[in-house]
Amino acid sequence: MTNDSDPKRGFLRRLWSWLWRPSARWSLGTILAVGGIAGIIFWGGFNTFMEYTNTEEFCVSCHEMRDNVGVEWKQSAHYKNASGVRAICSDCHVPKDWTAKLWRKIQATNELYHHLIGTIDTPEKFEAKRAELAERVWAAMKANDSRECRNCHSYEAMDFHKQTLRAQEKMREGLEQGKTCIECHTGIAHKRPPRDD
Repeated sequence: MTNDSDPKRGFLRRLWSWLWRPSARWSLGTILAVGGIAGIIFWGGFNTFMEYTNTEEFCVSCHEMRDNVGVEWKQSAHYKNASGVRAICSDCHVPKDWTAKLWRKIQATNELYHHLIGTIDTPEKFEAKRAELAERVWAAMKANDSRECRNCHSYEAMDFHKQTLRAQEKMREGLEQGKTCIECHTGIAHKRPPRDD
């Protein structure tokens, strides 16, 4: 008995032949190859666009951001400082980890909805919502242990002796109490809304 009469081998040979045999238009192999290439192009385009949405240019492209928090940011130490290191919107508001970044981008679709319906399209509307918006950001940052702050800042890298005496005292106190950055630095890049506490 030859191997050709082996039912399993014959089935595999027929399957292989069917996969690569031209049909009326395309073989399955060609369809898979084209689909794979299209998938790579889609993924590259998707990822490129997602990274574009992390640029300063994109973040201040709508007047709500440019005319309100964008102006405040340009007056902060995150915009201009002695070291010349600038943090842009995405450095503070978008996680670096891809999965967390994707989730943040999905959440941002709510911001697009509110842009379209004009929730904060005037300075007056923005000021009326400032506290609510700030509280939402602060809560998220507290929940993730100020993850985005820690992309640049860490207690371990701080030279406490180069800080003012008050800053040394407060930073050490925060470290001992296990506080996260946003619990003390709520007005670091934007005007702090009035708080009840």
